[in-house]
Amino acid sequence: MPQPPMRLPNGVTTAGPTDPLGMYGAPDPTKWHECFDDFDTYVAGDWTITNASSGTIALTDIDGGAILITNNTSDDNAVFLNKKGESFLPTAGKRSIFKARFKLSDATQSDFVIGLQITDTTPLDVTDGIYFLKTDGAATLDVICRKNATTGSTSATAITTLANDTFVTVAWYYDGVSSLKYYVNDVHLGTLDASSTYLPDTELTISIGLQNGEAAAKTATIDYYFAAQER
Repeated sequence: MPQPPMRLPNGVTTAGPTDPLGMYGAPDPTKWHECFDDFDTYVAGDWTITNASSGTIALTDIDGGAILITNNTSDDNAVFLNKKGESFLPTAGKRSIFKARFKLSDATQSDFVIGLQITDTTPLDVTDGIYFLKTDGAATLDVICRKNATTGSTSATAITTLANDTFVTVAWYYDGVSSLKYYVNDVHLGTLDASSTYLPDTELTISIGLQNGEAAAKTATIDYYFAAQER
């Protein structure tokens, strides 16, 4: 039998009783820096876009909102997006989270990346970031935590297998100490070392990218992304 909902008429808060928002009837929104996009709108000017071969990025008709990246028919044609303004700096003592939902038209013959990275025209092989990567020729997904290129990089490979035109949810959680938990479809699959050796030490931004793995057009549908870090 369903339990009745819990009612909190006096509100709920994450602020201390003497804080300015101590009597605010909801969690204090200033405790975390958050960026959430459900793609009910898309403004190209908000992004640094690397697109040399006439690929397209546009809103697509889908419940909940989404953007559709469509490449042309050339092999290795790519469309990469970096949100303007690098506003996330992973920091010891501050927890952070990233989550996204997407699907690919071809889970094997394509490259795809999503997560937090530095602004870069080659996000498939970026020097700094915490992100999910799918490489050409395999339908499996990797998770990477990278500081200053390969000398400070740790990863877990083939954490899940993707299917054509099937949505998947990915997420990671940095505990503010030394652990980076990663998730697929809200299931915790493992933990990476996120100590100072591997934790990026420069500001990052939302990064999304699709590249063809053969001479045929590929698409990626991005439902949403969410990034948050304690202030």
